[in-house]
Amino acid sequence: MESPIIEENQIFEELLNKSVLLVTMRDQLNILGQTFRPIFCGTVVDVTNGFVTLDPVNIKMHNAPFFTFPTPLSFPMERITIFTEFDCSRRLPLI
Repeated sequence: MESPIIEENQIFEELLNKSVLLVTMRDQLNILGQTFRPIFCGTVVDVTNGFVTLDPVNIKMHNAPFFTFPTPLSFPMERITIFTEFDCSRRLPLI
């Protein structure tokens, strides 16, 4: 049985089943040989005391702004810099 969500993490739990924009602390990431800024958009499907999981999750890359990652992605809470409710169909200008 999972432990209850601690008070500091309840902000994440309040957004279960909602679309969010999530940015991590890194300047850039690399997945499958593609380098991109750490900007993700997806639906919060799980929250634990260590991770937030998005599914489906779009990676906002300048050459493929609506790329949907094929599996859920979990993000460590201590590496998240921006986490806000957001419409994932909205285009972001990435320069």
